[in-house]
Amino acid sequence: MGHGVTASDGVTYVPGELDRDATFYVAGHRGLVGSAIVRRLERAGFRRIVGKRSAELDLKNRDAVFAYMAEVKPKYIVLAAAKVGGILANSTYPVDFLSDNVRIQTNVLDAALNNDVERVAFLGSSCIYPKFAEQPIREESLLTGYLEPTNDAYAIAKIAGIMHTQAVRRQYGLPWISAMPTNLYGPNDNFSPKGSHVLPALVRRYDEAASIGAASVTNWGTGTPRREFLHADDMADAVLHLLEHYDGPEQVNVGSGHDVTIREVAETIAAVVGFEGETLWDTTKPDGTPQKLLDVSKLADAGWTSSISLEEGLERTVAWYRKHAGSLRG
Repeated sequence: MGHGVTASDGVTYVPGELDRDATFYVAGHRGLVGSAIVRRLERAGFRRIVGKRSAELDLKNRDAVFAYMAEVKPKYIVLAAAKVGGILANSTYPVDFLSDNVRIQTNVLDAALNNDVERVAFLGSSCIYPKFAEQPIREESLLTGYLEPTNDAYAIAKIAGIMHTQAVRRQYGLPWISAMPTNLYGPNDNFSPKGSHVLPALVRRYDEAASIGAASVTNWGTGTPRREFLHADDMADAVLHLLEHYDGPEQVNVGSGHDVTIREVAETIAAVVGFEGETLWDTTKPDGTPQKLLDVSKLADAGWTSSISLEEGLERTVAWYRKHAGSLRG
């Protein structure tokens, strides 16, 4: 397998502008991250972006994935497909999050290797890092401590994806990379009460409360954990930038480099949706990791920084949510 790359992580591959006429497969193209990547690729002038909805192609079906990859023969792939959810979903269905995600990424990566795909970006999550990793979290913190128990099964699956990508580099010399985003939000997010992450769950909760003039809203935990948030459009921009400017075996953190408390996020969302009631905190519910802030020095060294502020991103997200609220899942 060539592409001018030396096996065992040789350095002969030089990143550069991707071929806008080549077939570009975005796995998970309808989701939060995948749809943002499609929008970014379209703006960049890519003309052959392909993808299949899960109803059309079950990525857990190995034979179907191999057949599809052989048919479309992509030159580039972004693997953004995953089974995702918040603390409740991860705690309740750890088998599903481990099994489904390992199968999805193994099938896609193996099929990509079988078809000699030149450039692959595997997307993971910041939950791969130890629960009490030193803040801000550097890429080198991977596998240096215990994971957060509420989402350890999902984290292990994503760590397996990083290792898979690194193994392909070592064994076959292909310039595949992996990126680990912080907490993402934006259009096409999951806003369901039971399956969503914290920010979309708060958007829905406060918007519904504002619409009926509720006196109060009750959130999980203490509101003190600190979280970093990145708009999906920023994430998509970073992924394309990395594909064209970065090559290396180590995963790259993708974030804003700034964090806020959950209480501050809730207050900002309340203001954006126009909720004027009281916010209560159910301290019998878990907080999760006390802080998750990524060190984004490697990303900055590659020439990229985020440009969408949290307030601007929330205003965009609330506008999108209100426009599509009638057709959202759950």
